[in-house]
Amino acid sequence: MRNISILIAFLALSSQSLFFGMMKAQNPIVQTNYTADAASLVHNGRFYIYAGRDQASPTGKWFNMREWRVYSSTDMVNWTDHGPVLKVTDFKWASGDAWASQCIYHKGKFYWYVSVSHREKGGKAIGVAVSDSPTGPFVDAKGSAIITTDMTPNQGDFDDIDPTVFVDDDEQAYMYWGNGKCKYVKLDDDMIHFSGEIQYANVPKFGEAPWLQKINGKYYLSYSSSLPSTIEYCTGNSPIGPWEYQGRILNPVDNCQTSHQAITEFKEKWYFVYHNGILPGGNSFHRSVCVEAFDLNPDGTIPLLSTTKEGIKTGVGKLNPFERVEAETMAWSEGLVAADDKNIGVYISNINNGDYIKIRAVDFEKGAKKFVAQVGTSSKGSIEIRLGGLDGKLLGVCEVNSTGGFDKWSTNIAKVKKVKGVHDLYLVFKGGEGELFNLDWWRFE
Repeated sequence: MRNISILIAFLALSSQSLFFGMMKAQNPIVQTNYTADAASLVHNGRFYIYAGRDQASPTGKWFNMREWRVYSSTDMVNWTDHGPVLKVTDFKWASGDAWASQCIYHKGKFYWYVSVSHREKGGKAIGVAVSDSPTGPFVDAKGSAIITTDMTPNQGDFDDIDPTVFVDDDEQAYMYWGNGKCKYVKLDDDMIHFSGEIQYANVPKFGEAPWLQKINGKYYLSYSSSLPSTIEYCTGNSPIGPWEYQGRILNPVDNCQTSHQAITEFKEKWYFVYHNGILPGGNSFHRSVCVEAFDLNPDGTIPLLSTTKEGIKTGVGKLNPFERVEAETMAWSEGLVAADDKNIGVYISNINNGDYIKIRAVDFEKGAKKFVAQVGTSSKGSIEIRLGGLDGKLLGVCEVNSTGGFDKWSTNIAKVKKVKGVHDLYLVFKGGEGELFNLDWWRFE
């Protein structure tokens, strides 16, 4: 069935429905893995989130991060897990620690800047991977680090972390990074090399996690303060300052000492991405990515934001159920884990009796009559297809019988009551004791 690592993840993430009950929870946006240090990117009508995966043991007292995962959405309420698109092992010179990163798009390429530990030089270092697609495959762009601790001596092992890269209107790229001190360089046209000395920005209350962007002609530099972290920001009239302190964006988050932010406009709305530790088993080493919508103040300043479990109340699109929908596309779930397979990609595992997936704003248009799902199992169970809630209107039941193994896949079909219009869809899993089946994808006909 599944390996030990997935079982450990299940023990950490699985919980009784009482934790969130029937709350209309949307945060954290990922419940099938612990995720942290997210950065965001908008490309071709999709909102992408690039996040490190927290993999510490349930009693771990330090970060264990070996990969970055990508999530995306077209509506800001249903999120698709694209899997571990980049791993520390993709950088042969790195020894570990998939810490904070950012992916940007420039001149037809996607450049993913990451902070890792350096195998030979010690301390943290910054590397960059490149791809033709926002979901990879990514490869090490240089074959070595672009920033190493010997370039910024006598500052400590964690001084070269948390890169953010911004390309201005004149196509000049800037990279900011740092811990304790905020540093920056101008990148060359290849987005890999730089010339000149490393510069230091005078930024009050700077801890780490810089995020540089331009809003309405003004430059905004947001960042995390010291522990327990808050998110602060400055503004300036150029991408290298001078920086004028504007105030706080976020107070310390629940059950987590660190904070890391991304601020992005998408479909004429502003979104604030951050992490906290509120999932079952969560803490500073088991963090989870959240998203809040907000409006700029009339004078262009950013308001002090509040964290919510409700998250995005109104999406910016609808989901088409007549196309293949990956099972790892969801607004909310309980008791499940996103697993990875080299042949089929990401699928949903650890399905037990009473677990469920919620998908918001599903547009059935003029009607649907059949439900199709690809499953794998050596057991059996069923999928209740409901509208509006766990005990909402029952459209039908998709029976699942043994396919010859949890890694042997078969397509199951169920008739459903004809349904029209836009509804929240619940796939509720039923069966006996133990693991029921794996779910790869579904669709309506």
